Amino acid sequence: MTDLLTATREFVRDVVIPAEPAPGAALEPARLERLRQQARDAGVFAPHVSVAYGGSGLHITQWSPVFQAAGYSPIGPSVLGCMAPDEGNAHLLERIGTEAQRFAYLAPLARGEVRSAFAMTEPHPGAGSDPDALLTVAVRDGSGWRIDGEKRYISGARGAAFFIVMARTEGGATMFLVDADNPGVTVERDIRTTENAIAGGHSVVTFEHCRVSDDAVLGEPEEGFRYAQVRLGPARLTHCMRWLGLARRSLDIALDRADSRELFGSRLSDLGLAQALIADSVIDIEAADALIASCASALSADAREGARLSSVAKVFCSEAIFRVVDRAMQLCGGDGVSDELPLASYLGEVRPFRIYDGSNETHRWAIARRASSARRRAVAAEGD
Repeated sequence: MTDLLTATREFVRDVVIPAEPAPGAALEPARLERLRQQARDAGVFAPHVSVAYGGSGLHITQWSPVFQAAGYSPIGPSVLGCMAPDEGNAHLLERIGTEAQRFAYLAPLARGEVRSAFAMTEPHPGAGSDPDALLTVAVRDGSGWRIDGEKRYISGARGAAFFIVMARTEGGATMFLVDADNPGVTVERDIRTTENAIAGGHSVVTFEHCRVSDDAVLGEPEEGFRYAQVRLGPARLTHCMRWLGLARRSLDIALDRADSRELFGSRLSDLGLAQALIADSVIDIEAADALIASCASALSADAREGARLSSVAKVFCSEAIFRVVDRAMQLCGGDGVSDELPLASYLGEVRPFRIYDGSNETHRWAIARRASSARRRAVAAEGD
């Protein structure tokens, strides 16, 4: 673990950061592939995937330092194969895929030969923060299934080799593995968002008379909603890890500026108001780091408690990370809001996290419901 963390930090510092595109620009696909090959050669690719499929085999409780090191560059997670949606899809395939599915889909994903997408979100009034609103349907069709529906904001869709598709079936929801070259799949258009780090962007994808075999069912039929939690809990947390790395980079940029800039006869870092901004950012980073570690431990031991804490971590970290980047911009003055520094582009990268993986308002609703329910159970138990 220590060796991998050191190697990751060195690779990001020496290879990834020098290859970063200009602030606000996306990394060209060809350049990304060259960097991914360098990551494979350096032995730092897919740290979260088991050794059997080509990764480093880190346990979820060991992911955070390595993911933060990758996230120190906005392109780092994509280069190292631990970016959404690939990271979450790899976790899901390893947990519930058949041996044949893991060989066909997980192994090339872990080797960095392909990218993937997770197709759940739909246009209103379809599934978004509420997966129960799922409108895409899959029905039995001879010896297989036919999938029909429209998905929206599908990250990584452009250039993905396959999709994990959530569709409503007779008794609930089912997940399907669908190859991108299936004639029933169309990537209709791309949706421009404030961030550029996810390779393949975000797209509208339609599934029209999309036929797949029974072998395409991921896990058991009708268990899609349960499997979604298997994927989404850790996926929320890894977003926290990656973007916390970018918050650390932002604070480092601000600290360097504060130590080199003089105002009113003093270094900026010696002025009280600047120190308050720095201190609050350190506090946010340390609190987020501790919460991530606590949640990772819970996810590995207790699915229910892990799900509860993943909501807490998602809300706190997404807002704390935003605050850190915003304070860094403030400390850097005019350069902070310009392309002279990358901070403004970092703010665009982290802002969507308050919406992605369930809006913070949805998670707050769930957190409050769980807290009230737990208190009612505790009071009832005391009365027995």
